Amino acid sequence: MVDLLENLSQISGALLILCSAFYYFHFKKIKKKRKLTTIELSVYIITQIAILLWAWSNILLFLDRIY
Repeated sequence: MVDLLENLSQISGALLILCSAFYYFHFKKIKKKRKLTTIELSVYIITQIAILLWAWSNILLFLDRIY
């Protein structure tokens, strides 16, 4: 049961990162056409930070499992 929950957690994390990456590229495309609104800009920045935090946390967890 624990393995199933860990797998579901990893799959949902991967889906969230995939969706946020598409959202990031969507904002990047809009940014080329016009200036982003304040809310769009804040979501754009938060998405970048969230992707980096997720990547670093997974790297740290991976390194913790090795050692």
